[in-house]
Amino acid sequence: MSEETPVLTEVRGPILIITLNRPEAKNAANLALSKGVAAAIDRLDADDALSVGIITGAGGTFCSGMDLKGFLKGERPSIPGRGFAGLTEAPPKKPLIAAVDGYALAGGMEIALSCDMIVANRNAKFGIPEVKRGLAAAAGGLIRMPRQMPFRVAMEFALTGEFFGAPRAYELGIINRVTDGPALDAALELAAAIGANGPLAVKASKQVIVESRLWPEDQMWKKQQEIVAPVFVSEDAREGAAAFAEKRAPNWKGK
Repeated sequence: MSEETPVLTEVRGPILIITLNRPEAKNAANLALSKGVAAAIDRLDADDALSVGIITGAGGTFCSGMDLKGFLKGERPSIPGRGFAGLTEAPPKKPLIAAVDGYALAGGMEIALSCDMIVANRNAKFGIPEVKRGLAAAAGGLIRMPRQMPFRVAMEFALTGEFFGAPRAYELGIINRVTDGPALDAALELAAAIGANGPLAVKASKQVIVESRLWPEDQMWKKQQEIVAPVFVSEDAREGAAAFAEKRAPNWKGK
């Protein structure tokens, strides 16, 4: 069944749960899985009722990377313009959380690094061991790791291919929360906290944080204003203020 449906989706309020569903292959990414993830990301961004996504893996493992059996047959689990697993080169405009149980290795770690936040079970393992197979972590691992953790630590992990655990990942600041239970449960708590907020404000806030890293200092305030100005004149902004004054929960419209 999982080969027929390599990616599952489930909606819980404003949250879209995307599940990599090839447990018999440790959720290794093939082309079908990549297309499924890309379709789910499109759905997340297109549906105004959704404000945050979670990506996780079935069967107690996040993702073991590229399907090497498919690789030997000439298949590549990448989509032009979108990258490995239909995600690494084109993350969604809305927030995406990785919920990691078991292993997030090679391309699996690169999927996690593509997300805005990572929640992991205490026993989860991370790593980019491509060098052990004569390959390179070209789906974002070599680019994102030194941006998201200390340079020399990233260099060591990339060149040795060694794994590291969730507690170490937390120490390095690349994951947000470590949980003793299923990562999805903790990710849902985080997603619910985000989903309770104004969707336009959340989306604009992510955009500023992501894009501002490349802004020249003399342009950063102007560029930020271009993104956030529509938020301040939106219906949601008025609704947020009214809800605060009336001491009630806001009714967001995404407008």
